[in-house]
Amino acid sequence: MTQKPTGAIALEDGTIFWGHGHGATGIAAGELCFNTAMTGYQEILTDPSYAEQIVLFTFPHIGNVGTNPDDQEESSQQGVIAARGAVFRAPPTLPSSWRSVDTLGEWLVKRNIIGLSGIDTRALTRRIRELGMPKSAIAHDPAGKLDGAALVKAAKSWKGVENADLAINVTSGQRFDSVDGLWKLGSGFAKGGKERSHVVLMDFGVKKNILRNLSAVGAKVTVVPAKTKAEDILALKPDGVVLSNGPGDPAATAIYAGPEIKKLIESGVPILGICLGHQMLALALGAKTKKMPQGHHGANHPVKDFTTGKVEIVSMNHGFTVDVATLPKGVEESHKSLFDGTNCGLSVAGKPIISVQHHPEASPGPQDSFYLFERFAKMMAERRA
Repeated sequence: MTQKPTGAIALEDGTIFWGHGHGATGIAAGELCFNTAMTGYQEILTDPSYAEQIVLFTFPHIGNVGTNPDDQEESSQQGVIAARGAVFRAPPTLPSSWRSVDTLGEWLVKRNIIGLSGIDTRALTRRIRELGMPKSAIAHDPAGKLDGAALVKAAKSWKGVENADLAINVTSGQRFDSVDGLWKLGSGFAKGGKERSHVVLMDFGVKKNILRNLSAVGAKVTVVPAKTKAEDILALKPDGVVLSNGPGDPAATAIYAGPEIKKLIESGVPILGICLGHQMLALALGAKTKKMPQGHHGANHPVKDFTTGKVEIVSMNHGFTVDVATLPKGVEESHKSLFDGTNCGLSVAGKPIISVQHHPEASPGPQDSFYLFERFAKMMAERRA
C-alpha cells in the first residue's frame, strides 16, 4: 500500500489484512463470511440474520447506488444493528441512483458499521473456502493508529456463534401488526388490501419483505417476540403461524422456542418456517442441525423443489443446516441445494407444514420463490374450509 492504512481486519489465526477504513470508527468482532451477491448490499447489511457477522463482498464494486430508507430489511420495532462490519475490494464510489439519500460511507456511520476496502478480497474469500468462517476483528481509525496484536486478540477472544442464541438480541420487544405490502416503482409500498387470513409470526429476526409478501397474499400479520408461548399465539386464533429467519445457532434458540413450536405442531395450525425458523422446526420435529464450514450467502443459489420438479434461483444466508440423515419418519425433504446437496426445505406427511432454508421473500432480480407464500396461503384456506 502507498498510503498509511486506516483500517484492518484480523483473523483468529493471526492473519491481518491492512486497508482503508470507512464508516464507523473503532473495533468490532464477529464471524467473517463472504457474500457473492452483485446487488442488494443495503438489504444484506440490514438483515438481522447477519447479527454478529462481518460480511465480505466478493463483488468488487459496492456502494454504487448509495442507500435509501426503503431498502432496509430490519423492522423498526427491532431497533437492532445487524452486521458488525463490511469488507470491499474497491472504495465505495459516489452513488449514481435517483433513489439514493446517503452515500454508503455516510450510511455506515449512521448504522455504526465499520467498513474496510483496498484488500485482496479474492485471497480472503479463498481462505474462508478452504478453512471455514473465522472469528475476526475489524477496525477503522482515520489517524491510522491500528494495533495488529490487539486486533488478533479481539478476534481470538470473541465467543463465536456456535451455541449462541443471537435471536434474542434481534427479536421485537413487543407484539405489533404489520401493514406494508410489496414495493412498486412509482407508488412505493402497497398498503393493506383485503385480508383473507390472520398470520402470527414468531420473530427471531424477521426481514421486512417476509411481512410484505404475507400481506401481498392477503394476510393480516401479527408479529410476536421470540419467547412468546404457544398458548398465547393460539389465543390469537391464527389461520397460520410463520417461524421467521434469524441469526445464531438454531439449537441454542430452540432451547426455549422448541417446546412452543412442538405445541404449535400438535395444534394442527398451518406452519411456514423460513431459514432459522426452518431449522428450529426441524429440531422440534426430532431432526438435528449442524454447523457449515462456509455457509451459504448469496443471491444466485440453485435449489430444486421436489414438489414441482422445478429449479429456482434463490437468496441464501445461513451458517447452519438441517442434517437430512436425522429426519424422522414422516418428515420429508422438499427442497435441495444443487450447489452442495444440503437440505433446503421440509414438509410433514399429513400436516399443513412446510419450510425452506432459503429466503423466499428476497428478490435480488429473480422472484422465483414468491410462490411459497401462495402455497402457504392455500394451506390456510384449505384448513379454514
